[in-house]
Amino acid sequence: MDSKTQVVDKPHAVCIPCPVQSHMKAMLKLSKLLHHEGFHITFVNTEFNRQRFMKSRGPNSLDGLPDFRFETIPDGLPPSDINATQDLHSLSESIMNNFLAPFSDLLVKLNSATSDNPPVTCIVSDASMAFTITAAQEFKIPVVMFFPISACSVMGVLQLPTLKDKGIIPLKDESSLTNGYLDTIIDWIPGMRDIRLRDLPSFVRTIDPNDIVFRCVIDAAERAPRASGIIVHTFDELEQEVLHALSTMFPRVYAIGPLEPQLNHLSNDHLESIGYGLWKEETECLNWLNSKAPNSVIYVSFGSIVVMTPSQLVEIGWGLANSKHPFLWIIRPESVEGGSTILSPEFQEEIKERVQDEILNWHIGTVVGVDIETGAEYNLNGLAA
Repeated sequence: MDSKTQVVDKPHAVCIPCPVQSHMKAMLKLSKLLHHEGFHITFVNTEFNRQRFMKSRGPNSLDGLPDFRFETIPDGLPPSDINATQDLHSLSESIMNNFLAPFSDLLVKLNSATSDNPPVTCIVSDASMAFTITAAQEFKIPVVMFFPISACSVMGVLQLPTLKDKGIIPLKDESSLTNGYLDTIIDWIPGMRDIRLRDLPSFVRTIDPNDIVFRCVIDAAERAPRASGIIVHTFDELEQEVLHALSTMFPRVYAIGPLEPQLNHLSNDHLESIGYGLWKEETECLNWLNSKAPNSVIYVSFGSIVVMTPSQLVEIGWGLANSKHPFLWIIRPESVEGGSTILSPEFQEEIKERVQDEILNWHIGTVVGVDIETGAEYNLNGLAA
């Protein structure tokens, strides 16, 4: 068998994440596992995130491998600060309106006779990138939707169109957030008993029916059943009942979590060069963390999208201080309205007086950029689950 035949025979998965940090990391981990099982991988970044990867990990970070390649499509948004997360509302609108055409063009390129990669045999798409279902149908390629969340969260998202049809969401006004309405029992969701409205994904709390993020999630939920199957970042022993319920709604349901332990058992030095972070990793705190007793450190992170008010920053800080426990707090530069992540000198002094050296917020009040999932490769005994 010649090399060209071997290339053609190799399955080829085009993996496209939602272009935000946590979703990209999960998809990249899944892509590595598929590559280990013999797949040729094309991983799709936006132009904006390509620049961020190269800034955080170096100019050669996206060179890839002969059978693990990176491609780029435009996100349809104006240029913005590559040090900051893109606005979620603008990004959601662009996903709905601008991503299909360049993604389809990429599939044409990958399947062209002049391409040196195998023909595309499947698309692995983040579930929020619902346009990929349209592309898959056009090119007659199977598409599997990846939910990098729990099965309960998946089921909750899938019920949003029904909640909308029943008039339960969007909320009537802001009073619904505080008057007990969120305690309404939703007793008809398969595999989920005694669920309150407030227990469902936070998209249910919108008041504006035209909110673009709300519309994007509804669109994804409505299109998901047209996929060839779904992948959920969970495992059967944890969510058996709801996974069984999902299996009646989709042709195939794959529970493949947790991803990290599976990757840790792979021995592939080439894949280790393919990293995850959109921010430069700051690992100065690892020695401190490893000096703490097992299960003694509080880890605090609100992800790559959430923005706090300055008062919320201070309130969380006081809560951590009053816990009397060591803590590791991840604070992004743009995670606070107004841009200041510095807690007041009075607060810092008060922490020192009240807890002395028992509490450490790395360079108190400044950015803690350690990638805790990368750090998990070290001996992070101090971190509490």
